[in-house]
Amino acid sequence: MSRDEKPEIGCLKVSSKSSPASVAGAIAGMIKDGSHVEIQAVGAGAVNQAIKAIAISRGFLSPAGIEIVCIPSFADIVIDGEYRTAIRFTVEPRTSTPIVVKPEIA
Repeated sequence: MSRDEKPEIGCLKVSSKSSPASVAGAIAGMIKDGSHVEIQAVGAGAVNQAIKAIAISRGFLSPAGIEIVCIPSFADIVIDGEYRTAIRFTVEPRTSTPIVVKPEIA
């Protein structure tokens, strides 16, 4: 993939009844395939399951040498004609950007 190409983004909707291990497997598979993943959760129970899934997926990806980052944001969505606020987690591989520390000049 060239620098200008955007990776595909897969969207997973997580509920309070979702299995964190199953969602984690989906996250890991999508990340290994080169996609970024968006996870959408409405309500405290769904957010809890989503966070657990992200944590579990780190364990699935770690042996392959893949580190991930999670970027949370809000999303306004419509469910059954009603406006709701969802928490959206963007999960993507960590890029290794070196941190350059400039020495102080005395």
